[in-house]
Amino acid sequence: MNMITIISGIIIVAFFLASAIRILNEYERGVIFRLGRVIGAKGPGLIILIPIVDKMVKVSLRLIAMDVDPQDVITRDNVSVKVNAVIYFRVIETVKSIIEVENYMYATSQLAQTTLRSVCGQADLDELLSEREQINSKLQEILDTHTDPWGIKVSTVEVKNIDLPQEMQRAMAKQAEAERERRAKVINAEGEYQAAGRLAEAATIIGDHPMALQLRYLQTLSEISAENNSTTVFPIPLDLFKPFLSLVEKVRPEKD
Repeated sequence: MNMITIISGIIIVAFFLASAIRILNEYERGVIFRLGRVIGAKGPGLIILIPIVDKMVKVSLRLIAMDVDPQDVITRDNVSVKVNAVIYFRVIETVKSIIEVENYMYATSQLAQTTLRSVCGQADLDELLSEREQINSKLQEILDTHTDPWGIKVSTVEVKNIDLPQEMQRAMAKQAEAERERRAKVINAEGEYQAAGRLAEAATIIGDHPMALQLRYLQTLSEISAENNSTTVFPIPLDLFKPFLSLVEKVRPEKD
């Protein structure tokens, strides 16, 4: 009889210890309910509960990365796109995350989806494509404000992909090609304008200094001689032609 009592006592003690002792990791906290009322959060380490009376709910304090499912969005300029994002958040106040919202993971996910549709729907397509930093900041601010009563801190929101319709992609490709052609034509025209200006300056200098043309002839001859060819060029000074040009000018009035 005494042996049965001892064995029964050992079983009761073992059951008590199994029900009363909990061990929480460094990144975990336990919200303790005693007869349905919250008495606080404990952890990490060894936690002792009163069996049947106490109930513990574990909460992780680690940063959580959550994908937001692609959302169909109609932008302010009536373009239909699919947008998805990722949010990073963590539990800051353990007790609030349990008693203020039934499931903070699900609630945060649903709030992120509706906020993503709302914010992206208020922007033009060009703003979504070129001003992502502002969109991300606005999403983070709105989500953090709404999740603060739940004890949740939203640290970062990033828009991942913006899927455009095929027609819009082709139109944007044509627009980009036309823009590149326009820039090429502008650059080419600007280059021709600058070259014409330089040539005009060179002509003015040569007109004021005739010997500069002779130096140019010599430079051209040097460049030609450096190449492998069979053509021989003999430069003739323009001064040799001046008497003939003067004679032609004198004879022409007489004929008139």
